[in-house]
Amino acid sequence: MASWVLSECGLRPLPRIYPQRRAGLASKSTNLLKFTQPPDTKSCNLGSPFKVSCWSRQRNWALNVAVPASVTVCEEEDRERGNVNGVNEEEGGFFDPGAPPPFKLSDIRAAIPKHCWVKDPWRSMAYVVRDVAVVFGLAAIAAYFNNWVVWPLYWFAQGTMFWALFVLGHDCGHGSFSNNPKLNSVAGHLLHSSILVPYHGWRISHRTHHQNHGHVENDESWHPLPEKIYRSLDNATRTLRFTLPFPMLAYPFYLWSRSPGKKGSHFHPDSDLFVPNERKDVITSTACWTAMAALLVCLSFVMGPFQVLKLYGIPYWIFVMWLDLVTYLHHHGHDEKLPWYRGKEWSYLRGGLTTLDRDYGWINNIHHDIGTHVIHHLFPQIPHYHLVEATEAAKPVLGKYYREPRKSGPLPFYLLGTLVRSLKRDHYVSNTGDVLYYQTDPELCGAEKTE
Repeated sequence: MASWVLSECGLRPLPRIYPQRRAGLASKSTNLLKFTQPPDTKSCNLGSPFKVSCWSRQRNWALNVAVPASVTVCEEEDRERGNVNGVNEEEGGFFDPGAPPPFKLSDIRAAIPKHCWVKDPWRSMAYVVRDVAVVFGLAAIAAYFNNWVVWPLYWFAQGTMFWALFVLGHDCGHGSFSNNPKLNSVAGHLLHSSILVPYHGWRISHRTHHQNHGHVENDESWHPLPEKIYRSLDNATRTLRFTLPFPMLAYPFYLWSRSPGKKGSHFHPDSDLFVPNERKDVITSTACWTAMAALLVCLSFVMGPFQVLKLYGIPYWIFVMWLDLVTYLHHHGHDEKLPWYRGKEWSYLRGGLTTLDRDYGWINNIHHDIGTHVIHHLFPQIPHYHLVEATEAAKPVLGKYYREPRKSGPLPFYLLGTLVRSLKRDHYVSNTGDVLYYQTDPELCGAEKTE
């Protein structure tokens, strides 16, 4: 069927849009007065419940903008809403990041070369051997020199390597490490237990995160707080949540008690995170975590607690900072506000398109190209060593729904500024509405007031 738009002149057909076009939802050679496709999926409201749109279901905007029955006024309202919500205005039209994309998940999948889906367990294990060798080598060098010039360099390098081990265990959890579930489980437990992560507990909650990415209530990690929950937080909790360095130390506490508004623990088999048939897996992972904690206690008696702190404790917290920084900025901190969804507006594709790629300079190879996050979120079964190629192949289909990451220097210091800006402005979303954008609390210390 043809798509239609309601105008002052009645019902007019819209031109067909093809997935391969990169120019967003409006052509550069046309404008809104020629009755081309409007910048969002909602047509003008003529004071009745009757609306005609190029998508079948009705949009429910969080700002609840009323649109008068005038083409000129509608154009002004769209421009105003674009300024409020961070929608780009470009020559010849608008791009609405919250609008349903003109392509399907299958279109992206078809653009990715077939060999990118192939998992090579030998190659995966080679990365494990490389990273483990570097970890032990760094520890041996630091213990040998044992001076305060070497220790700070060691802490940063070793903490980064702990983060690299986490990413490999993360691949095991997704099944992109190999096609062998037993190999994935054994490697995942060894990698994650060594850095005090309960493998199955984390794997299951991370699966929930991917299955519900971009959903305000159902997402699992770094999801926005509805205003009601945000206002219910005491001042200390609210301030700590948005004041550095505390958000970058959150991961161990999240493992024990999850995020505000959610209950359960990654260590307890009866947690809300898990279903009954996952109980045995959770107990196994908790036992492995406990064994690693016991080993560290024993090493403290053998080597002394201060030496264990220098060799393991401080690098562990550097690893936690890497994990929180990377996972937060893959879902926050873009120059333009990105949408979050709930209700009928959410879909797996639209939620995945709100994720962001990041460039980490020299760290890209060390942490296994985890910065190629968009394609990873949509297709987590692709091995990390094919993500860069898969991303390049998918870009023509994604068009403006892909946000090209800023190029980093050797070390991604620029991300610290991005993090600070986001923590000052991205505080909560509305309690109502199905397409939502972060709002700023001007009363929060250091917050930037939004226009």
